[in-house]
Formats: sequence, structure tokens, C-alpha cells
Amino acid sequence: MPYTMRALVGAGTGSGYQLAQDAPVPVPPPGMLLVRVHSVAFNPRDTHKTAGYSSNAATPISIGVNYNFAGTVAALGEGVTRFKVDDRVIACSFGPDATDKRNGGAFAEFALAEQDSSCHVLDTMDFAEACSISMGLVTMSQLSMTHGDGDNNSKNNTTVLISGGATPSGILAMQLLKMASYTPIVTCAPSDDDLCRKHGAAACFDDRSPACGADMRVHTDNGLLYALDCTADDVSMKMCYEAIGSGSDGSASYYFGLKKPANATAIKYTRRDVRADWTLAEGVQVLDGGLDNLSAALEGLKTGSAHNTKNLVVPLMV
Repeated sequence: MPYTMRALVGAGTGSGYQLAQDAPVPVPPPGMLLVRVHSVAFNPRDTHKTAGYSSNAATPISIGVNYNFAGTVAALGEGVTRFKVDDRVIACSFGPDATDKRNGGAFAEFALAEQDSSCHVLDTMDFAEACSISMGLVTMSQLSMTHGDGDNNSKNNTTVLISGGATPSGILAMQLLKMASYTPIVTCAPSDDDLCRKHGAAACFDDRSPACGADMRVHTDNGLLYALDCTADDVSMKMCYEAIGSGSDGSASYYFGLKKPANATAIKYTRRDVRADWTLAEGVQVLDGGLDNLSAALEGLKTGSAHNTKNLVVPLMV
């Protein structure tokens, strides 16, 4: 195991980034893994998280406050039982910790990950692909944790609408929400009904029908509180807004889109009782260049030269 590694670190002035050749390889504390990073992924919001990190020139700390990286386990901290060395994993990195500078980010040859925030990767899935699904996993788990009860279970088997149920994000959402005790209903083409029901949909509605939104509102007895829009265009957002209940009992209603539709603001203000948000996670763009290109990729997101609504995946090892 090497003692030093290449890593993207914060510039000493507190702004910008530099590629260090001799950053220390972190030692995994109890409950954590040391992962040899093969691919990292990040989205526009991550450019704000990396701003302002500075590094001590003597002990540069890798940045990369992103949720997504994939690689192979290089070492185990005490108490780790779910993984072994050389396992393929996707994991989360929470970046430099103000109280413990040993915990760097993922923009490096090695990164730390918590056992409980890591998952095994199939041998048939490449690391770039594994990175691309991490955002979806985190988004769906945050939805269930934020709006569930203290045990991360939904209250009263709450119904959630997934617009675009047959999309990859929709299928992932159905399975995770079903496991979290929600009741997913979906929009899809009639030919995809069986696929969606197989993955957990309690009911399917034809997204090409002009009455789709109204039909879902009747089906949920005007009680739908959550809509997750995996299609996220003007038509699907309007349809979700038609399906969401009136909240007559005072309950808040939520619309989540995987991107911001062209006329989102106008549609949003047709229903002031619905809280709308967008995750800015449309698709994946894979960039070459490895660690040498990470700084340029981050700057590209800031300036708009890289697609500003996509996850960017940068393979570090080929």
C-alpha cells in the first residue's frame, strides 16, 4: 500500500484547485473502508461544495464533496464485516471534515467510505455505470428518510406518484419506495404496465391520455401528496400538478423533478399549495482525462461549458 497518492486538493489561497502528487493516503478508521477510486461522479451542486476548501501545503487533503464514487476495497477499518479487500463497491464521500482532516474527499486515487453508505457492485457493471446510479440511490433514500417516520418507514402506506415509471430512474424509485413501505403509482405507456407492476407499481396510468392527471386524482381520492417526475417536461409536470391532491387536511404536497422543465416557474405558481424542487440530475456525461481533467471539469460546470444539468462521470483508472 503506498503512503502517498495523487489527489485534487484545494489551493492554499482558499480558491481554485491543484493536483497534488504526494497527498497522504488516509488510514481507514473503525467502520470505514479505504477504496481505490476507479471513477467519480458529481453534479452542478458539487461545484459549490468544493468552493472555499484550502489545504495545508505540508499535508494536502483531497477534495470531492460528492456522493458518488466507485472502485475496489484496498483496506478495511476495524469492525467492517460487509466487505473484504478487492470487493467492487459504490460509495459516498462526505469530503474534508472540519474536525478530522484525515477524511478527504473522493477526487483522489484513494478515498474513505463508511461501511453503511457503501454497496457492492456486480462484476458485469463497469465503474462509470455504477457511479451514474449512485445519485438516484441517494435521492430516493433521502426522499424516504425525509418524509417517513422515525424508523424511515412511510406513514399510513403513503402513495407516491412516479411520472415516467418505465425509465431507469423510475424503476429504481419504485423498488426503493416499495421497500420503504410507500405505495408507488406510475405513469407509463400501456405496453410497460407489466414491467412497472413487476417492480412494485400498485397502479399504472397511460401518460398519453389527456385525462391521466384527473384519473390519478380520482384514484387517490384527492389525497396524493408526493409526485416524483422522472420525465420532467412541461407536459409531465402539469400532469403531476393535476394529480396532486388539494391537501384539505392541511398536509403539505410536494413535486420533485429530475430536471427543471422549460416552463417550470409558470406551472409552479398555478398551485401555491404544492412545494416544487428539482434535483438537477438529468442523465450522465462521461469525461476522459482522469485526475488531470477533474479541475477543468469542475470549472466547466461553473462556466457552463459542461452540460449544467448532468452528472459528470470521470474514470480515474481504465
